[in-house]
Amino acid sequence: MKRLAAVVALLGLATATAACSGGTTNNSGGSGGGGGLFTTIDVARPGLDASAPANPWNPKGNAFLGYNGMKLAWVKNHLTDPNQFYPGVAANWDIAADNSSITIHVQPNAKWSDGKPVTAEDVRLSIGLAYTTGSTAFAITPGAAGAAAEVQVVDDKTVKVTQDMTNPSAKFARGVLDNWVVPAHVWGSVLPADFWDKLKTSRGEGEAADKAREEILALGQKVLAFAPPKDVSAGPFTLERVNPGEALLVKNPNFYNAANVAPAQVKFLNYSGNEQIWNYLSAGKLDHSGFVAAPTDVMNRIRQAPGSHIITGFSPVAVGMAFNQSKKPYDNVHVRRGLAYLIDRAQVTKVASPDGGTPALTTSGIHQKPAQEWIGSELSSLEPYNHDVAKAEAEFTEAGLKKQDGKWTLADGSPWKVTMHAPAGFSDWISAQENIKSQLIDNGVDAEVVTVADYPVYLEEIAAGKYDVGFWLMALGPAPYDIYQRLYGTSNGWTNVAGKVSHNAPGKGGNWMGGAEEIDVEGVGKVNPGELTAELNAASAEEAKPIMAKLAKAANQDLPVIQLWDYVNTQFTNTSRFTGWPQNDSDVLRLPAGVWIQLGMIKAKQ
Repeated sequence: MKRLAAVVALLGLATATAACSGGTTNNSGGSGGGGGLFTTIDVARPGLDASAPANPWNPKGNAFLGYNGMKLAWVKNHLTDPNQFYPGVAANWDIAADNSSITIHVQPNAKWSDGKPVTAEDVRLSIGLAYTTGSTAFAITPGAAGAAAEVQVVDDKTVKVTQDMTNPSAKFARGVLDNWVVPAHVWGSVLPADFWDKLKTSRGEGEAADKAREEILALGQKVLAFAPPKDVSAGPFTLERVNPGEALLVKNPNFYNAANVAPAQVKFLNYSGNEQIWNYLSAGKLDHSGFVAAPTDVMNRIRQAPGSHIITGFSPVAVGMAFNQSKKPYDNVHVRRGLAYLIDRAQVTKVASPDGGTPALTTSGIHQKPAQEWIGSELSSLEPYNHDVAKAEAEFTEAGLKKQDGKWTLADGSPWKVTMHAPAGFSDWISAQENIKSQLIDNGVDAEVVTVADYPVYLEEIAAGKYDVGFWLMALGPAPYDIYQRLYGTSNGWTNVAGKVSHNAPGKGGNWMGGAEEIDVEGVGKVNPGELTAELNAASAEEAKPIMAKLAKAANQDLPVIQLWDYVNTQFTNTSRFTGWPQNDSDVLRLPAGVWIQLGMIKAKQ
């Protein structure tokens, strides 16, 4: 995967057509809205696959989120609350006070693009399909947190989903609403007639339950491969055609809010890397692009394009320099602290992500913007690890490292080289590591940067413990559990099964960070950070705050990672053809522009 942004991972033109008013459009796409061609890219997926089906579960599928791919609801970009949404197929919903259930009310006027009404049975069938792929609330793993227990069709437009309260999750509603919805009259044959009976059996114990779970998961391959004969969508657009250069979608006149959908057509352009996107933006060809990492000179070129408009907002993601503590000398906290003092985070950010990030205030494990909400005054009490060569050298000395002829060595005098890994094409990560390399070498620490073929290989190899040092996405909000699971979850030894936390030794069960199972935190005492993190899964916002404060202190003191920069959500738009773009810091900014369009925000320029 080419590097677009670290936050999209976690995602040649046959005909390059500018999105201009003179382009050919299909004006039969419904009334109102103004018409016109809207040109964009799918920032989560480089490379169009013309042979892929219009299947939202297929990794290469031509179901474009928010355009012809619809979910029950659209997650708002909130600082701290994971359960706030904009309506999608669901017009509204009722969440039980104890979070034990959610009742979903389907849009009363929603129709599929073939004219058939969207019903509760469509939602139920889609939930069944989600079970086969292990989707969030619809996982069949025994004891999974936040898992659905029952799915009940109340009436033609209402579905009630209950949570298994033996291991509840505070983000159960998110797990339910953040799911695809497809038409039962197209997809119904994918699930066997006895599916729901099989699902009920899978929730038990014993051989029959094990067999049922295996059969349900095996259905996942059938779901991924399913190719509808034509795209039938409840969204604002349907797929008209796709070739290796572009995908064309046309307006769905049956969309429930079609009167407020401005474009008559949407064109997704193909790309294989950053450079093509930069060129599209510089030429004014894109009405919208999500965040793509770009150096300062490229950003200046993009800004100069006619109509160029950039929107920025909160992105609940940070990047950390992560250590494999099973490798010497990174098992010594003083080495990690020394590196934290030695690396100038402001310089790294300026080089690597000048418009897409802000230097981390410190290592807290939380993005600095919501950190104030979660831990308040505790944030100012954390060690900032400001750039300080003298403090770095004192920490190295405390660790037993030696400085000989201006170069730091291990305690026994053998050479020490900081080897950092990054996926090829991840331009901001590589630039950051090259800058860190220069800073370290200038201060007597030998260093190198090694690139890996692509991001999937990178994730596979870092999980296998092959790297001493690598970059790691962290602070993935807004849910507190998700924020700290990146530091004190599977990658650092802790697993949470059926609400019971266990710890694996370094090198076992995906534990590549190799941190201590227990940390003596100054002012707090001995804590097990994995167990604390697990408590966040079911905690209310107020219950989470003191736990978050303890974990922030643990991360700040022990430094499993050095938090380098906190991402800024940068969206590229063009005002030449459309208006109504979201404002800076809007809570829609992490949603695709297709959602902005379907909500009626985007208008054709008159």
